Amino acid sequence: MVKGVVYTTGGTRRSVVALDAKSGELMWVYSLREGARAIAAPRQLSGRGLSYWTDGKGDDRVLFVSTGYNLVALNAHTGAPVRQFGKDGIVDLKVGAVVGKGEQIPLETGEIGLHSTPTVAKDVVIVGSSFREGLTVKTHNNTKGLVRAYDVRTGKTLWTFNTIPRPGEFGSDTWEKESWAINGNTGVWSQITVDEDAGLVYLPVEDPTSDLYGGHRPGNNLFGDSLVCLDLKTGQRKWHFQIVHHPIWDYDMPAAPILIDINVNGKPIKAVAQATKQGMLYVFDRISGQPVWPIEERPVPQTDVPGEKTSPTQPFPTKPPAYSRNGVLESDLIDFTPELHTQAVEQAKRYRLGPAFLPAVVSKAEGPLAALTAGTLSGGVNWPGSAADPEMHWFFTHACNACLAPLGLVAPPKEFSDLDYVMGTAGQQFRPILGGGEGLAADAPQRGGPVGGPTGPPPAAPAGRGAEGRGGAAGGRGGAGGGGGEGTASLSASISTRARSNGRRRTAIRRTTSATARCSAASMFRRPDRRAMSASS
Repeated sequence: MVKGVVYTTGGTRRSVVALDAKSGELMWVYSLREGARAIAAPRQLSGRGLSYWTDGKGDDRVLFVSTGYNLVALNAHTGAPVRQFGKDGIVDLKVGAVVGKGEQIPLETGEIGLHSTPTVAKDVVIVGSSFREGLTVKTHNNTKGLVRAYDVRTGKTLWTFNTIPRPGEFGSDTWEKESWAINGNTGVWSQITVDEDAGLVYLPVEDPTSDLYGGHRPGNNLFGDSLVCLDLKTGQRKWHFQIVHHPIWDYDMPAAPILIDINVNGKPIKAVAQATKQGMLYVFDRISGQPVWPIEERPVPQTDVPGEKTSPTQPFPTKPPAYSRNGVLESDLIDFTPELHTQAVEQAKRYRLGPAFLPAVVSKAEGPLAALTAGTLSGGVNWPGSAADPEMHWFFTHACNACLAPLGLVAPPKEFSDLDYVMGTAGQQFRPILGGGEGLAADAPQRGGPVGGPTGPPPAAPAGRGAEGRGGAAGGRGGAGGGGGEGTASLSASISTRARSNGRRRTAIRRTTSATARCSAASMFRRPDRRAMSASS
């Protein structure tokens, strides 16, 4: 709300609405019909809102990213497009989005979008990028992620940051065998954060293509699953920290980095905190990028998937302790009675259990059907996000303790994908895993039509192989089901959330759980210890 007016977006076209805050009276509405662009767009039902800018002299604007990936500037008083911004109030964000070694994507059908709000800082508006659900992609050579800044008055491009570094750019050597040229994604689909006083921008970056298999992109793959700090004026990298090396878990940075001023051992620190799907909080000096508390490289389970090569270690923060479940072990299985425990152990034998960073396995009917862990895909914080109270010195974050993710891989039908493996379960018919709302916007055909989904029966899966189980975790980027296979739900019911030792330590985190997470936990698990934690440095 600004000056007594509520601005919001609504509907599948992300129509902008201005309402009188006192009466609720409609003041104006703006709707952009984009035709084929909207039909082909990812994240059609996920618009999160808009941004506001003023020069303090009467030039007041609202800005939003449309379903079809246009940046639109409107007069905040009338709803009319600001003609001097871009072309008649619109900047075409698909211009400059590329695949491969730099080929421009088609302006109507090219895959790229954004469901977060543009970030406005001073006279700069910053826009990220998002893509379709990455569990069963058609090609690893997808559109490349990028972040761009524009002059909020004119729409002129100020700078571009490539989240997949090109040759000669920092980090390009982390894409071995020149694999940068045949891979995409690494978008910034969550909210971008800016420290205006310091002139710094903080980017929470997602996975490269694809979410669970990276045999086509050897190396650590910067800036996938990283927190990246840029100069607000130039877009130049100031520092970065890769939270996941060679990302193959859908551990996108799902929430806005949170700026918080803290005091550690009597020393004031301007910090930035990044909550993660794996249920760990990474805290840095937001100016220098140095970890506030040590972050250790620890050995993690290694893959046995043909063609894949996982990083031998991953970074673990020593403080604060994990704020949600981040693993599934036999000791977590239900033990209300010896009989129930025996049944749970039998169910668990069909899966490979393990901690966070347990890699996916090639699904086999005789077992394992999948690797099973917690704190991945939709685990940890994900979309609900985080917040900090500067007076209480508390950090608040969503924690999903009930988010199990069976990580199984199958070979897709050759006519569907050029990847060696995608998410799936052995013995089940292959179906693509679609993101929440895929093909359901007002301008798009319903699922089953030519764009929203397959036009006829799904292609046959190779013998003994398939995808999208009837059970399993929700998709990491908007609720795509699948991957679990039969037995996942019953195994989920066999896992208890015992209060772990870190639930009794003093930590700088206070835990909050959404109503949805509480319902899920109540139906599948024992209730975890949810006591509020007191602050500590």
